[in-house]
Amino acid sequence: MLLTLNIGRNFAIGGKMKEEILKVIKEKGLLLEKDVFELMNNLAEEGIVRSLLEKIEERSGQKIITRALLSQYFSSVQEITRELSGEKQKEIEHIFVKLGLSIEIKRSSVMEKETQRVKKENKGGYQLFYADTKAEKKLEVGDFVGSFKARYQQLQRILMQRAELHNGLISIGKLGGERQQISIIAMVKEKRITKNGNMIIVFEDLTGEVGGIVKSDNRELFDIAEELQLDDVVGIKASGNRDLVFVHNIVFPDSFLNEKTKFEEDICAAFVSDLHCGSDRHLRENFERFLEWLNKDENARKIKYLFFIGDNVDGVGIFPNQENVLALKSMKGQYDLFASYLKKIPKDITIFIAPGQHDACRVAEPQPLINKRYAPGLYEMENAVLITNPCFVKLIEGDKEFKILVYHGASMHTFINEIKELRIMKAHKCPAKTVKHMLKRRHLSPTHGSASGIYIPYAENDPLVITEVPDVFCTGEVHRLDIENYHGTLIITGSCWQAQTPYEEKVGNEPDPNKVPVLNLKTRELKIYDFSKKEDEK
Repeated sequence: MLLTLNIGRNFAIGGKMKEEILKVIKEKGLLLEKDVFELMNNLAEEGIVRSLLEKIEERSGQKIITRALLSQYFSSVQEITRELSGEKQKEIEHIFVKLGLSIEIKRSSVMEKETQRVKKENKGGYQLFYADTKAEKKLEVGDFVGSFKARYQQLQRILMQRAELHNGLISIGKLGGERQQISIIAMVKEKRITKNGNMIIVFEDLTGEVGGIVKSDNRELFDIAEELQLDDVVGIKASGNRDLVFVHNIVFPDSFLNEKTKFEEDICAAFVSDLHCGSDRHLRENFERFLEWLNKDENARKIKYLFFIGDNVDGVGIFPNQENVLALKSMKGQYDLFASYLKKIPKDITIFIAPGQHDACRVAEPQPLINKRYAPGLYEMENAVLITNPCFVKLIEGDKEFKILVYHGASMHTFINEIKELRIMKAHKCPAKTVKHMLKRRHLSPTHGSASGIYIPYAENDPLVITEVPDVFCTGEVHRLDIENYHGTLIITGSCWQAQTPYEEKVGNEPDPNKVPVLNLKTRELKIYDFSKKEDEK
């Protein structure tokens, strides 16, 4: 039995429910199972009720609070009760025991592990947020199930903030036999075109699945549906019943930067990608020209942060017969060259170094730190900070946070291959258009099993979800500098320091090398510096 609470409706509940607690539940627009409703009534204090409901809603992404959900997110209850006095703890424990739930007033080990996995902090001007990439155990099917469940709940919380989905929001398992107007939040399980040219999409959530139909005569909606990737999590406005729904609108989680951070200090951040040290096409002279500029030019003195966004070396055995195109044939020799470059960078510049597919670490994402065995020189530098791929970096000035999402960009090829709009515009030549789709989905690589989107599952959370909207989203991979702005986020896809390879020539990819974008963190002005020689330009 569910008790529905809608704002504006009057309730008289035997005089037991205190007015302030009723107000809390009505404000949140929640549905409470009878047992949970009685529990909140017995807790009696508005502050406890508000904290408890907010935490459970935030963690679960659900508006329907059941006894089973309360049990599932029991760590939230523990967090609230841990802060109370001994007497109040005993009182709440007694109430929960009556419901058949047992409380231990201590920190949940699950929550401790989750916190460690998503955050690593540094007190000196920046914070790093990334997944714990150490292998703890053998992967099992349950890890993949948990990862998808976590992704759904993370994106569900984002979608529930979209005004378009507020009316009629329901879980698939609650759909009845009669036709009704509904909103659902679901993952794309399957797509196919019927013989009449319409599109059938199978949507699923934690309670079930339902088929949705998109009519071909609604061209605008059909184009959006074509863009959907398998395993995307989206909001759907539709009409229908548990057998079939007719889709009227598709809502992506999307990314909106409401306030652009600007620092008081006049400093800059620069972005470099795809050096490919060790390749016989590595543009060494051009990069050394950049290093000379860093040390001598007046414009470079404001640079306080320098980001290397993966593929720092060309690697060994990355593709068949690679040894034929290597100038340095050992991984250590390649990293020695890379480290020699970094030692020439002024010591007051903090250097963030992320890996890519060619670096000395596993290819599946999230990628761990570059292996110390092959790159000991990087670990000896005081101003070098090794980060994972991806990594969320917050530059700190007082109470201001300038947020930079660093991702090398392996999944960009899958997006371009699968999305018609990107294929038509040949998005390898304008890769920032591809990054827009990541921000739109709030996920770096949604489709399981895609050729360039191999990932490591995490049962507690999906580290490839873009949980916070960044000020800057920087990538590499495609070897072309491209700049875009998407709803306030500055997108930078990196240049490279490698001439066109035989493979690039074969597939028609034309690199745009030797360019460094420099962003002023006070004015948000972006300048591009080109370190090509005139004969290179010809």
